[in-house]
This record gives sequence, C-alpha cells and structure tokens, in this order.
Amino acid sequence: MKIYDWKAAPNPRRVRIFLAEKGIQVPYQQVDLPKRENLTPEFLKINPIGRVPVLELDDGTHLAETVAICRYFEELKPEPPLMGVNHRDRALVEMWQRRMELYVLMEVALAYRNTSEFFSTRIPQVPAYGAVCRNSLIEQRLPWLDRELAGRPFVAGERYTIADITLLCAIDFAERIDVRIAPLQKHLARWHAAASSRPSAQA
Repeated sequence: MKIYDWKAAPNPRRVRIFLAEKGIQVPYQQVDLPKRENLTPEFLKINPIGRVPVLELDDGTHLAETVAICRYFEELKPEPPLMGVNHRDRALVEMWQRRMELYVLMEVALAYRNTSEFFSTRIPQVPAYGAVCRNSLIEQRLPWLDRELAGRPFVAGERYTIADITLLCAIDFAERIDVRIAPLQKHLARWHAAASSRPSAQA
C-alpha cells in the first residue's frame, strides 16, 4: 500500500492529516506536479484524471478522490471517528464536509487556478473569475464561517472531523491568493488556532 502525494497541494494534505489523526502510517510517493509528473503516461494509467492523491492498495486497486480515500481508512480504522458516529452525526458531518469543499476549498482553488503563475501555462485562465472567487471568500464565506463557529468549537459540532480538515487546508492554502482570516473574525481565528495546534496539522 502507498499513496501518491504532492506535499504542496491541499488535497493530498487532507489525506495526510486524516491519517495522522487516525495514527495510520502509509508510505508516500511524491508526484512532482511542477514537473508535470502527474501527466506522464505512467501516472495516467494510475489515475486518468491526472491528479493526486491516489491510494494504491496491495491488490493493485487505485483509489482516487480525497474523501473516498479517507472513507476507506475510516472503515479500516473507525477510531477515532472523523466521519460521524451514528446515522444523524454522519449526515451532519457529510453536510459540513461538503460545504467546506464546495463553498470554501473550491473557491480557493478556482481563485488560485485562474490567477497564479503556476497554472498560466497549464490551463486557460480567466483572471476576472479568479477575482470573483477571491472576493467571495473575503466578503461572504469567511464571515459566514465566523458566525457559524460562534456557537460551537468545530465545524460540524463538538468533535473534530473531516470537515475541519478540509477547512484547515483551504484556509492555509488561501494565503497563496492573499486571503487571510480578518482581525474581527475572532471565532474563526480561535478555531484555526485550535486546528493548527493539533499534531496532525504538521502532516
């Protein structure tokens, strides 16, 4: 078993944090995205989408997509639970995980992809759309999260879950588009400090 990884990307980091929380150690093989190793014929046989992370199982099965990989390890080692503890809790965690993915991490990714030098020779960029996504984060998403976190310690409730992992990776990666938690967003800042202080955050 091994995971195809790239240290600088947010989605592989989500898996690394998840596994660190579980206390699971898996070998990592770095796929150099700047050198386009993810687009080589060899890697495209592993994941035709050309993205990391990818979990390679001992039987040769390849699992791509971050949450699918995390689900595999959640089933393999249920404790500590990071995706819910019963039907109601699992649904709530999934709701908040999906929100963090669609409304925060995706906005960060689209802003970065459409404005960064890294992607300038990789995809057709629309800088104006990148600016729209960036402004949405500043004006809507982060203020919304600050209000939500006023009433609970973690994104999905009283326990740290995969939703917190997704948000942490999104917030940290947002620094690349010069988006940071505002001084008045004290609840979000408190959450970020707590999430960042966990040993898993260094994964």
